[in-house]
This record gives sequence, C-alpha cells and structure tokens, in this order.
Amino acid sequence: MMKRTLFKIHHSLTMLTLKRLLLAISMGCLIATANAAPLDDAVTAYERGDYAEALKILRPLAIQGGASAQLNLGAMYDNGEGVTQDYKEAGRWYRLAAAQGDASAQYNLGVMYHNGEGVTQDYKEAVKWYRLAAAQGDAEAQYSLGVMYEKGQGVTQDYIRAHMWWNLASSAGDAGGDKNRDIVAKKMTPQQIEKAQDMARECQAKDFKEC
Repeated sequence: MMKRTLFKIHHSLTMLTLKRLLLAISMGCLIATANAAPLDDAVTAYERGDYAEALKILRPLAIQGGASAQLNLGAMYDNGEGVTQDYKEAGRWYRLAAAQGDASAQYNLGVMYHNGEGVTQDYKEAVKWYRLAAAQGDAEAQYSLGVMYEKGQGVTQDYIRAHMWWNLASSAGDAGGDKNRDIVAKKMTPQQIEKAQDMARECQAKDFKEC
C-alpha cells in the first residue's frame, strides 16, 4: 500500500509499498476554510522547493488543530523534506488528523502499521485504520482491505471479502482493484463470486458502513 500526502508521488514496484500522493489541495478539492489560503501558500512554497517556508506555514496551522495541515506536516516528516525523516513524528501528526476523521490520515496510519514504520508492525491495527478510511469511500483503503483479506493479514483469510473490497475499490476508481478482483476470482467458485458481488452492492447501498 502507498501513503497519500500533500506534495509528491514516490513510485514503487511492490504491492505493499508507499506512495506519497498529491493531496486534493492542489487539485482544487479542499473544502473552503479560513486556512485554505495559507495551505495554498504552503503548496506554492513546496512546489518551488522552499520546504522551510512550507513548514513555517504548516506547523502553526497544525498546532491550531487544522486536520489538513496536520496531515501534510506529517507528510513532510514522512518524506524527510525540510526536516530529518521521522516516522514517529509523521505518525503523531497523522494520528491527530485521523482523530478528526481525515480519511487520508486514517489510510496513512494504516500503511504505517502495515509496514511497521514508526510503530510496531500490527496488521490488526492496519485493518482498523483502513476500515475507517474505507467507510468514507476511500478507494485506496478499500483496495488495501482487499489485500488484507486475500493474504489473511490482521483478519481471517477470506477471498469473498477480498473480492468485495477490490470490486468496491475498482468502482471508486482504483486501477488495481479490478485486476486483483479478477485474479482472486480464479480461486473462487461461481457461488462465492456471486456472493461477493451481492455483498459489494449491499455495502455500496449502506455507504460503506458496516461492510
């Protein structure tokens, strides 16, 4: 799995590695708040390579409780940009944003527990955070839950639920969801596939709650 942050994308070839994905700020998707302009200033500073200025803007906003600033300050520590890379400090800021319901921060915490970065590796805890993000419709968290169920990490191995979550992730736009869904389908009976499809429809109807 790959982490989502404000600024950069880091590509990797493995299924369970990290992505620092551009947050919705720079795509105009940030909900308008009093902090929107300073956050935009942080993006501008980052994009011109002025990490010190980006940090100067983000830190007070994060201390004041802004979830987006907390997420992205965590990203700076996660990537080691403008500061010494520090997964524990990254996790601290992600956790604060996650407590406010930020799906990206919840997803990132899941990745940290999955990979054992700044915390003891704990698949059950990873599943917990992925599930919270997935319940908000987060496609990558849904994809990640599919991985956990397919591999039996933090949960009992369950191809039906893996198929369900990958189906949901695919519907939400995750490019890997349909591929993995089709791979796991080869290990399933037609009846199991039908059940997984029914579960996916039911989950969507419940807005991903209690899936």
